[in-house]
Amino acid sequence: MGIDFFDREPSSTEMPELTPETNIAGVIVALESIVAECSLQKSRAGYFAALYLKVTKAVKQAIDTQQFPDGSQLEKLDVVFANRYLAAYHQWKNNKQPGGPWQVAFNEVEHGSGIILQHLLLGINAHINFDLGIATVVVCGGKPIDSLRADFDAINLIIASLTNEVLSELGQVSPMLSLLGLHASNSNFALIQFSIDTARDGAWSFAEELSGKKTAEREPFIAQRESTIKKLAQKLLNPPGLVNMTLWFIGLFEWKPVRKVISILNEFHKEKIMINS
Repeated sequence: MGIDFFDREPSSTEMPELTPETNIAGVIVALESIVAECSLQKSRAGYFAALYLKVTKAVKQAIDTQQFPDGSQLEKLDVVFANRYLAAYHQWKNNKQPGGPWQVAFNEVEHGSGIILQHLLLGINAHINFDLGIATVVVCGGKPIDSLRADFDAINLIIASLTNEVLSELGQVSPMLSLLGLHASNSNFALIQFSIDTARDGAWSFAEELSGKKTAEREPFIAQRESTIKKLAQKLLNPPGLVNMTLWFIGLFEWKPVRKVISILNEFHKEKIMINS
């Protein structure tokens, strides 16, 4: 276990100066700032930020209500995980290149014409498929990777618990999704053969492999994973067959005011969050 690996964010690019958050309350404040900034600037980066803020509030609520045995370790994983997104966002805002899958996501924010769902999935792809495995290994330190499995699953359980709420919100801002069957609960979901469950399982496999690598092997292994997840992001934007035409049709009926979409995605209903661990 090399100390250098754990002393910094393992990425192929340099991070801009940014003080990492140390607790989940700080993460929430940082995310709220991003959501407010994106809303003010009418930036579609606020779509994923709003979704992520909702998830983080749910994690904090689960910890505060002692729904998990080791809330402090779960909080640590959540914070290390979140700091990777915060760093990527601030790299982008400072005109620096974040990791490959985040490059695709933020480039689409600025120059693309993807539908709302694509923006959300690009963020989920980068953060779960790439960031989560790395964060898990960082938090694990010198302990066996299995010692983090319960906390890893807890975060994904919270994400899953919000699925219906998020789908309902998407139905408001993108009404043709439900009519055409393009939502995450459809087994024939057409965008990329992508689902939260698939991303979760892939992230854990990545974490297991990464934890077993020697120090010198880790950077090349991370770079390989980064390239793979970047390609997956590109497939999200350019799905095969007639799906592109379907997405264009869906986009015709989506809400266009960015602030209104962010506002809907940013709603958080405390009474709906109850995790059975």
